[in-house]
Parts: sequence; C-alpha cells; structure tokens
Amino acid sequence: MSENKALNLLRGIPPVNDLLKEEKILNYLQIYGRNFVLEKLREILDNIKSSIKTNEKYCVNNSIETIEDVREHIIDELERFLESSKLHTLKKVINATGIVLHTNLGRAPISQKALKKVVEISSGYCNLEYDLEKGRRGSRYDHIEEELCRLTGAEAGVIVNNNAAAVFLCLNTFAMGKEVLVSRGEQVEIGGQFRIPDIIRQSGCSMVEVGTTNKTHTWDYENEINENTAILLKVHTSNYRIMGFTSSVPLNEIKTPKNTDDIIRVEDLGSGCLVDLSQFGISYERSPKDCLKEGADLVTFSGDKLLGGAQAGFIIGKKEYIEKIKKNPLTRILRCDKMTIAALNAVLEMYNLSDSEMMEIPALAMLLEKKDGLEIKAKKLADLLRQEIGQLCNIDIVDVEEEAGGGSLPGVVFYGKAVAVIPQNGSPDSIRDHLRKGELPIVCRIVEDRLLFHVRTIKEEEFIVIGSMLRKVLGD
Repeated sequence: MSENKALNLLRGIPPVNDLLKEEKILNYLQIYGRNFVLEKLREILDNIKSSIKTNEKYCVNNSIETIEDVREHIIDELERFLESSKLHTLKKVINATGIVLHTNLGRAPISQKALKKVVEISSGYCNLEYDLEKGRRGSRYDHIEEELCRLTGAEAGVIVNNNAAAVFLCLNTFAMGKEVLVSRGEQVEIGGQFRIPDIIRQSGCSMVEVGTTNKTHTWDYENEINENTAILLKVHTSNYRIMGFTSSVPLNEIKTPKNTDDIIRVEDLGSGCLVDLSQFGISYERSPKDCLKEGADLVTFSGDKLLGGAQAGFIIGKKEYIEKIKKNPLTRILRCDKMTIAALNAVLEMYNLSDSEMMEIPALAMLLEKKDGLEIKAKKLADLLRQEIGQLCNIDIVDVEEEAGGGSLPGVVFYGKAVAVIPQNGSPDSIRDHLRKGELPIVCRIVEDRLLFHVRTIKEEEFIVIGSMLRKVLGD
C-alpha cells in the first residue's frame, strides 16, 4: 500500500458521531446500551488506524482498499464483537442432553409456583427479617425452618448459599483447630475441582483419614478417636459409586469413649431427596430423615438437585447445634437472599401438597416421566422435524440411556428417547456449534455422527425452535 493511499484511508475513517447515524449501529445502541457500543467502536477505530499505518497485510486480507471499505469493515467488526458478547451473558438455553440436573446448565429448573413467589416477594418489600406478630426484628431462617423440620423430622434447620458452604460452616463452627475423621472412600471431589479435604482444611480443621478406599469399619473410626476429635464426618459419594468388595459404617454404629461425648456426627448427604423414589421404580435414595434416624447430629444437603429448588445448602439437626451455627459470624457471609428463600419456601410447601401438585416440580416431573410419555414427545418432535428439514437429513427415534446429573443418583440409569438427526451434508460438529451459538442456544449431543435431541429435558413448546434453528443451519 502506498503512503498516499494509507493517508487517504486514514483521512476517510468516519468520526464516531457519523457512525452513530448508521441504522445498524442505532439498533445496537438500543439493544446493548450507548456506553458499551461506544467503547467498542472507539477500540475498533484505534485498531484500524494502527493497522493502516503499520500493517499492509492486515488491509489486504480484510479487503480494505477504499474509504467505503473502511466504513463497512468497522460495522462488520462491531457486529462480530456484539454477536460474540451475547454468548457470554446469562441466557435461556434449550437442554437437549437428557441430563435433568445439568450443573453447567443451571441444574434444577424452578417451578412456576416458585417463580410466582419470587416475583411477588422481590417486586416490593417483604418481611424477610421482620416479625409481623411481635413487630420487631425477626430471622430470615424462620420462613424455611418450620417447613424443613416438618419434612425431615429435624429439631431445627438453617439455610446457606450452597451445600459446600453448609459443610464448611459445620466444620468451622464445631471443629476449628481440631480433628475431623473421614473415610478414605468418602474424600470426594465435587464440581470445579473442589475437594472435601480442601474444604476441611480451609475451615480450620485437621483431617484424619480412616479405613481404605473400598472398606471402612467401625474400628477404623474408633481407633483414631482421641481428645482432639471434634467431628465424625460421613460424605455421600454423590457423583460416583464404588461397587463390589465394599463396606461403610452408619454413624450410629461408631462408639465413642465416655470422655468424648461432645463429638458431633455430621453427614453430608449432597443431593437432598425428600421423596421416596423407589415407589416410582428408581433405586431407593437415602433421605435427610434417614440420616437423622441413623445417628447424625447434623445433616447437610443441596436445594437445587433432587429437591428441585434454587441453589442453597440446608443444615438440619439438633437444635442446640443449629443455634450455634446461626451465631457463627460466617453464617451471615454465607446467607441466602430473599429470592432464594422465596423460591425454596414455595418448593418446600409443594412437598406437603398432593402428589399431582408435587409433580409440578420440574426436576421431579422429568426424572419420573414414564416411557409412554417420552415416546409421545419423541414422535411429536420427529414429525415436526421431518416437516421442517426432512429433505435435508434422515430422522429417527432412538432409545438412549440417561443420568440424573448434578452429582445425584450415581449409577442409576434412566432409559429415555431421543430424536436422531443425520445430516446429508455438513459436519455434525459444525451444526451442533451453530445450534449452541444461536439466538436461543440449543445444547445437544453427538453419538456416532448423529445429533441427538433427548426429549426428557425438552419442553414441547421448544420443539418449534429446534425445527426452526435446524432449518436455518442446514439451509445455509
């Protein structure tokens, strides 16, 4: 590029005010906000000026030959950036993976009743920490505690922002500077590389390993108990299962010496199931109530897994211990806000209603959906896709195996139905990427070069979106 041409292009770069009159950019201002668009626009202009001055290849590769090319390039660059930025904002996603409690996709969807409660409470003022009867300061835990105790048989309960926080708070309150005994087979790693040994250490406690990976006996615990032992901790292996030559110990079978009566028995249940799943043909999952009956003084579990609510960590158990936890300064740091409490209040109430109303909890409804219902949904989706894209691909209904997800029900396999799409042209990986980056992202699986859409986790009103997006992608 000649020096004169470069100078002409530099002079031809339109000022920001001129660019703001472009129709496309005016639309972007409405969608993304003036400050955000202006900041990126100025950055693009600076990059172009620098490239014209110093990098001839940049101009050739981007076909920047005329002043009009400069203007088009600026708008194209802005459009690419803004489209990309949309993928990094929190947005609704269609989950076609069949994993109900998909951690990366937000785990349990919230019921309509819970959403209504959240809107009602959040859109104005509420009695979050105000006792209406006594006319004075109250406790945010009161809105959850009574219902929680009724469902679990606990003396008292408290709620924090997630289950890892619940475990941390129990350890920090009762074992700081002391020892926590835990089986080698229960030193689990949960999502994001958070590990039980790390949580124990960060809570200010010393971990003492007992037993082996596959077998732990009562005497493994009893041989390690001393005057510095504060907690016997059991951890549910919620995201894996050890099979075969194994044994573990219920907390009530561990005997403690008379001079160690203050040792607390804590069980981290992980995914808190409040309904007997065996009545629906799923293997029995221990409940918080079971843990208390089997000798736990405190039990922790999640609110957004099998319980089917918002992300939270419940701590239930003996009243004297719960009261001490409430007084720990860290409890305030880990507390839930009014929206979480409102959602969980509604969800807990649903467990005391009829079975049909309890099945309005989306996670439970999806996990317990019967084979006939899945077959009907799969046929509806397949028929719609044949109408939309039948000439561009082959469509079949296939049997699939699914998991609950979210570190829940390890080893339990759900038999489901999926619609398989085999494109006649184009790479399945490329099509999946386009679906994932769409206006309403669709997350699906690829198995043996087939795109699989598991109907268990897809709402029927989302079928038309899937058809429309596939037609757009396959037709491009």
